[in-house]
Amino acid sequence: MSTDTVVSAKEVSKVFGKGGVVALQGIDLEVTRGEFVSLIGPSGCGKSTLLRVVGDITEPTSGDVTVNGKPARQAREDRDYGIVFQAPVLFDWRTVAKNIGLPLEMQRWDRGRRQARVAEMVELVELTGFEKHYPWQLSGGMQQRVSIARALAFAPPLLLMDEPFGALDEMTRERLNLELLRIWAETGSTVIFVTHSISEAVFLSTRVAVMSPRPGRISALVEIDLPQPRTAETREHPHFFELVTEVREALHATGADQVEEQLAAEVAE
Repeated sequence: MSTDTVVSAKEVSKVFGKGGVVALQGIDLEVTRGEFVSLIGPSGCGKSTLLRVVGDITEPTSGDVTVNGKPARQAREDRDYGIVFQAPVLFDWRTVAKNIGLPLEMQRWDRGRRQARVAEMVELVELTGFEKHYPWQLSGGMQQRVSIARALAFAPPLLLMDEPFGALDEMTRERLNLELLRIWAETGSTVIFVTHSISEAVFLSTRVAVMSPRPGRISALVEIDLPQPRTAETREHPHFFELVTEVREALHATGADQVEEQLAAEVAE
C-alpha cells in the first residue's frame, strides 16, 4: 500500500440481519491523498453502507479497511476524518459558531484557540455575519455549510460525505458544488462522496466509482480528467458530457436501470 493511500478497502463484504441480506460483496478500493472520489449506483446498492464502513459507523462482515494506515476504528478514535450526512444534524439550541466549535470543545481546545478556528471555518464557508444565528434562522444550504465547517473544524485529512446536497434545490446544489470544490482545494482534504446524480459525480470528482445493484460491488472506476479548477462553464464542456455518458453507460452495464424500473413499479403498485 502506497504511503499516499488514505483509504484502503480489501475484499470488504457486509451482511445484514438474520436473513443474510448481502449489502456489499468483495469491495476493493484505494483512495489516495487529495483525491475526490464519488460513489454512485442504484438505490440500495450499498453506497452509504460502504461510506459507513470506512467511517467505522458499521463493521464489515469480512475484509479489511484502513484509514491512514490504521484500522478504521483507530482512525475514528484518532479523529482522522469528518463526516457530513444528507441532513445537517445541527443542534437548534446552539448558534452557528457553537455548532462549528462543538468537536473542538470535545477535544478540549482552549477558548482562544477554539474561537480562532471557528472564525477561520466561518470565513471558509462564507458565513461571516451569521455566527450568532441559530440553525432555524438559516436556509437549508446555509445549514449544510455549517455542517461542512463543523466536519472540517479539526482539520481531518479525510472527509466522508453521504449525499449532503440531495435534499436541496438544483440551483442551491450547483452553487454548493462549487463551494465544496473551493473548500477541497483550500484544505487539501481527501473526499469520498456519495451521490445519486451522475452529473454531480462527474463535476466534483477526480474518479467515480460505479457500484452494481445489491450485493454492491465496484463494477467500474471512471477517471475524471476535466481541468481544475471546475467552474460553471465546466458543465457546458463537450468532454463533461462525454464523461457523463461514460458513467451512465457503466451504470447501465450493471443492470442498474432495470433495478430502478423494478423498484418504481413496486412503488406504483
